[in-house]
Amino acid sequence: MKGFFTGVVKGRRLILALFLLAAAVCLVLQGQVGVNYDVNDYLPADSASTVSLEVMEEEFSGGIPNVRVMLYDVTIPEALEYKERLEAVEGVTSVTWLDDAADVTAPLATLDTATVETYYKDGAALLTLTIGAEEDYIAAVDEIRAVIGDENAMTGSAVSTAISETSTTAEVRRVAIFGVAFAMLVLFLTTSSWLEPFLVLAGLGVAVVINAGTNLIFGEISFVTNAAGSILQMAVSLDYSVFLLHRFDECREETANVEEAMVTALCRSTDSILSSGLTTVIGFLALALMQYRLGADLGLALAKGIGVSLVTVFLFTPALLLAAYPLTDRLRHRVPQVRLAVVGRVIHKITLPLAVVFALAVIPAFLASGSNTYYYGSSHTFGEDTQLGADTAAVEEVFGQSDTYVLLVPGTDTATQTALSDSLHELEHVTAIISYVDAAGAEIPLEYLDESTMRQLVSENYSRFVISVDVPYEGDETFAVVEQIRAVAQEYYPDSYYLAGQGVSTYDLMTTVQSDMLRVNLVAIGAVFLVLLLTQRSVILPVLLVLCIETAIWINLAVPYFAGQPIFYIVYLIISAIQLGATVDYAILMTDRYRENRQTMEKREAVVHTVAGVMVSILTSGSVLTVVGLLMGYMSSNQLLAQLGLLLGRGTIFSLLSVLLVLPGLLTLFDGVFIKGNRPKGRKKSLQKEAS
Repeated sequence: MKGFFTGVVKGRRLILALFLLAAAVCLVLQGQVGVNYDVNDYLPADSASTVSLEVMEEEFSGGIPNVRVMLYDVTIPEALEYKERLEAVEGVTSVTWLDDAADVTAPLATLDTATVETYYKDGAALLTLTIGAEEDYIAAVDEIRAVIGDENAMTGSAVSTAISETSTTAEVRRVAIFGVAFAMLVLFLTTSSWLEPFLVLAGLGVAVVINAGTNLIFGEISFVTNAAGSILQMAVSLDYSVFLLHRFDECREETANVEEAMVTALCRSTDSILSSGLTTVIGFLALALMQYRLGADLGLALAKGIGVSLVTVFLFTPALLLAAYPLTDRLRHRVPQVRLAVVGRVIHKITLPLAVVFALAVIPAFLASGSNTYYYGSSHTFGEDTQLGADTAAVEEVFGQSDTYVLLVPGTDTATQTALSDSLHELEHVTAIISYVDAAGAEIPLEYLDESTMRQLVSENYSRFVISVDVPYEGDETFAVVEQIRAVAQEYYPDSYYLAGQGVSTYDLMTTVQSDMLRVNLVAIGAVFLVLLLTQRSVILPVLLVLCIETAIWINLAVPYFAGQPIFYIVYLIISAIQLGATVDYAILMTDRYRENRQTMEKREAVVHTVAGVMVSILTSGSVLTVVGLLMGYMSSNQLLAQLGLLLGRGTIFSLLSVLLVLPGLLTLFDGVFIKGNRPKGRKKSLQKEAS
């Protein structure tokens, strides 16, 4: 190892040149990476709703309705005029209204009341639109808004996707700016040179750019990965650079030769950094085992990012620090002095009682964390404080919560289709059906239908039923309706029907991610435990470290349960892996320093000295991760990203408290197990001198 790092130090100019070249190339490639904003696209390829969508796209030009437009105070003729204008919007493949379900030339009083009120109520008209291609969403949504004006309302998955695409980039940029500014502030307070914060962030920046550019190997990434990936990579891997920098400063006090000091610093910090990095990578890779491919999308990108950060911190950062050390020395400043030895002694006094409290909290936190209520889809992505949220509430106030499903059945057997339609109409929450047998009647031959109707309702192989239901996009009631419709379709067309729609996709998403939970958590915990077992060479230490961080995760996820706040299930899964991978580093650093100090100190002195020695490094990284998470939580209008950020920030705080206040007590309690046979040797160092 020493020979390798000696080579790194000697070849630092070449390393600098190669990394800067790679960063420049990846900066260009970054703009070529596509971004997907539709969470339903990440369902397994063999899920029923995904297969249904593929068949529907092959058979019909119009897809699943994904926009609802409400027009206030319009007459029937005015609503029909709006319908024509909306049909002319580029990207809109179909517009459905009352005239598709009933004869609007007849008096409304003679029509079925439930059917009429599905589309026209209290002078307001509700039109259902389909925007075909995702690349048309933004332009089509903007043009629809121009047609209907701000006084009317529109909602739907296509609107949500378009707004996510336009708003997320700007919000993430603001989070990144504030996050980097805070990181700079923390580094100015915890490093001894005005230049060092810039060097640390330069190394991180190179790693982030290289990772972002190499995401091109995936073709496209999800908006969650695009929004959170770079920020999380920076916040999570900051501690690697900080650990190395602090070790370098320590080693420079031992020798005047900076190259020798850097080699020594790299050798001494390799175990902590590498084991921390490996556990983080494994935590993220566990997400790749999810059937719901959004987890794999984020997990693979973040695992690759941490891998790039590890390579950078062992190659590029040492080269950069050595290249700049003459200027770094000239820009030295006084570091604010904190009596860390006093802090260490205080923590030593309270850590055992806190360990008891910790032990009592484990089971309740575990049970509460698994008892949350969840959002599975994207229907709650935007709150009522946004225009989309307000529009959604306005539509639901007049027409109630509703969704549209599309059912495909084979052939042109109108008798069976009529029986199917009758059975569907009998379902409690089905409010209207548009199909060939409903609109034309089974007795009307297909050749008598006009071409536009034919294209929408009948294809060469299938007949299409557009089913309106008065349930929200997700929830127990919605999932029950999906099951009922599938059961009816199965009765008439066994294993030969296709059902699609936002509620249907959310149902499949719910069943998919629930099956992912146990797998992801067990693999993440098991893999991290195995890495710690190999690197710590002890059985009890991996148990203590994993339990320490897992309890912090359970407490974090128990907060929404006690607050009565639903959380996005995908966030629940992701945060478990991210918090474990990102904050177990602090526990590893604490444990490594404790074992190192126990070579020359008794237990009490070792605890005090360890806490004092690692607190700055842990708080430097942990505070940045906390603030970045909270910034994302409070700056993102996208509630999925906001919740991910909030849980990350809050979870990091719980992990910091667990590592700094509880773990020292656990190490003391089990000291005799993993320090067995070791005795303090050599003369004790002055605690006050080294820790203050």
